[in-house]
Amino acid sequence: MTPLIEAARIEKKFGSYMALKSVDLAVEGGSVLALLGRNGAGKTTFVRILSTLLSPDGGRATIAGVDVARDPSTVRSLIGLAGQFAAVDDTLTGRENLELVGRLYGLRRKEARSRADEVLERLSLTDAGDALVRTYSGGMRRRLDLGASLVGRPLVLIMDEPSTGLDPRSRMELWRLIEELVEDGTTLLLTTQYLEEADRLAHRVALIDRGNMIAEGTPDELKQRVGGDVLEVRANTTSDVEKLVGVLDGVGSGRPVPDLRDQRVTLPTSERVQTLLAAARRIEDAGIAVADLSVRRPSLDDVFLNLTSAPAASEVPRSRPGEATAPRPLESWQVTG
Repeated sequence: MTPLIEAARIEKKFGSYMALKSVDLAVEGGSVLALLGRNGAGKTTFVRILSTLLSPDGGRATIAGVDVARDPSTVRSLIGLAGQFAAVDDTLTGRENLELVGRLYGLRRKEARSRADEVLERLSLTDAGDALVRTYSGGMRRRLDLGASLVGRPLVLIMDEPSTGLDPRSRMELWRLIEELVEDGTTLLLTTQYLEEADRLAHRVALIDRGNMIAEGTPDELKQRVGGDVLEVRANTTSDVEKLVGVLDGVGSGRPVPDLRDQRVTLPTSERVQTLLAAARRIEDAGIAVADLSVRRPSLDDVFLNLTSAPAASEVPRSRPGEATAPRPLESWQVTG
């Protein structure tokens, strides 16, 4: 089957900075591919190229066989784009926003109104359709923004970090809506920093790090790359994390990986019981008190920690209010190696 979205050797440079380095990617029709990476990894740059907002410096990208650089107007008629922040007009009602987008798509007034009503119903916004958008909650605004990308009934939907800034309830509502769209046959390219989001929504996941595509496969295939199970030790203090890295070196089947933010150390293991016992003995001999010690199945967190390089200091933001209520974004991780 020919991929509906296809990119080959895509490159993009900003001055002396290489944002994308020979990126290859393919998305089959009716599927979801999650492009996973920290802030600054190259996700948004790649999305802007696919959506004709940027021209690549090298390589070729197509949507349904149409070259995004050579025929951007046709590509725009095939796609819907939802960016990181809701791009809706606060001074208009929800219905007026959607009708305006429909008119920009070239729809007649009656058809634009019909599409707006259809989208409002699908997004459970019919009752709020005639209210000004400035009265909407953050989750409602995000749904309306997604609705604007659906008015043209796109063949391909591109979503750039759609759940950024949403509270947990709004995030779950958005995920259910995305799942419904995919069930109806929508092809979706989704960029995200949230591992839980990729694990739930994506048929395939691609990992991008500093402009390089470093891995691609189903969530289960990527988890298998970690190898077997994962030993996880949660420390009581940040200073103990570094001590645990040295104590646990050589215990499992891979190197210990520290996560300073969550005060934990993980390492892959192919022998659950033996590794758990050996780790417990070493920790006790070292006199380190820990909050928890366990062995579990690997997650996408473990995949990313094991495959990506350490972020530069400028890539790791300070904590922000409310972060504890959201899934952990990748840029918050401190990784060594």
